[in-house]
Amino acid sequence: MVSLQDWLLFSGAALLIALTPGPNMVYLLSRSICQGRRAGVISLFGVVAGFLVHMSAAAVGLSALFMAVPMAYDVLKWAGALYLLYLAWQAVKPGARSPFEARDLPQDSPRKLFAMGFLTNLLNPKIAMFYLAIFPQFVSPEHGSVLAQSVVLGVTQIVLSFGVNLSIALSAAHLARWFQHNPRWLAVQRYVMGGVLAALAVRLAAEQRRVA
Repeated sequence: MVSLQDWLLFSGAALLIALTPGPNMVYLLSRSICQGRRAGVISLFGVVAGFLVHMSAAAVGLSALFMAVPMAYDVLKWAGALYLLYLAWQAVKPGARSPFEARDLPQDSPRKLFAMGFLTNLLNPKIAMFYLAIFPQFVSPEHGSVLAQSVVLGVTQIVLSFGVNLSIALSAAHLARWFQHNPRWLAVQRYVMGGVLAALAVRLAAEQRRVA
């Protein structure tokens, strides 16, 4: 099984990823603010379903496949980096709005909320690269069943991310009201988010393929 030290290191990395602004956070914030906590929580369950797909792919060896095929890894890496740069630009471009700003969005059905949460996470390059570039580094055949290790690490990541995103969904309305009364911080938040996303894009582009 995974050693305690490796598990703690992995948990720290997973928590950092969950706290970093990205597509999941933006979607959950927008839904929770415009449609309420219930909509945010339903969307979150869709996000969790997306995590299960990423974890399952890693567990059956797709991560190892991408890491072993340079072209496949490089294509996904650069696509993810470009997408993160696009998100960074969307955050800081003139006229951009913060995800904490209240806005009028159509009221979606629970089924659509779940589906959109699922698709947002399934296509999330930040999470895909976490499972492709970071996840495999904590799985070792020397520690026993690779499948069991993958499940333990995957469940750890899902639980941590669920906790962080549930807090965001439940507190989004309060955060939005605070930002409404402190408008200067809306601009600060946008630039911080844009800077973090851009830094992630650069870090992703510089990521070297792990050679076994």
